[in-house]
Amino acid sequence: MSNPLNTITVDGTTYDAASYAASQTANKATNVNSTLGKDAFLTLLVTQMQNQDPLDPQDNGEYLAQLAQFSSLEQMTNVADNLASLSSIVSNIDTSVLVGQLSGMIGQDVQWITETASADENGNQVVNTASYEGKVKGVSITDGSPSIIAEADGKTYQVPISEVTLVGEDLNG
Repeated sequence: MSNPLNTITVDGTTYDAASYAASQTANKATNVNSTLGKDAFLTLLVTQMQNQDPLDPQDNGEYLAQLAQFSSLEQMTNVADNLASLSSIVSNIDTSVLVGQLSGMIGQDVQWITETASADENGNQVVNTASYEGKVKGVSITDGSPSIIAEADGKTYQVPISEVTLVGEDLNG
């Protein structure tokens, strides 16, 4: 290896810049989730500082710039994590508001259409449509999806909101 300062040692194996870049490209192809975390960055920075040429040390400004970039990256990662958490909270609030609005439907008459897929005698897919009328008895959330609980012809149905076509008293009148 021509320049000992232009090397990196990983798990006991020392690479020059070109070999390491090639190995990282190969690793990315096999492991998409391999990323340089903050611990690895700090280890790399300390190693770089320990192995610098004492007669020609790296400028302190460069270290500060690297630390500032790392700090900015870490803060952006924290912001992204917090936004994901906030999105989840907003989604839960939206669902709660919708459930509150749907609870006002309890006791109301409702119509809905349900589509089911089946196969005919030739194996072709056929979509069957059935229309129902009933009374809303409750509201449910299953896997984050709100639905109503309706009773029609003595049976209880869990009806997704997307299937409801009409809500109101005396639908037949």
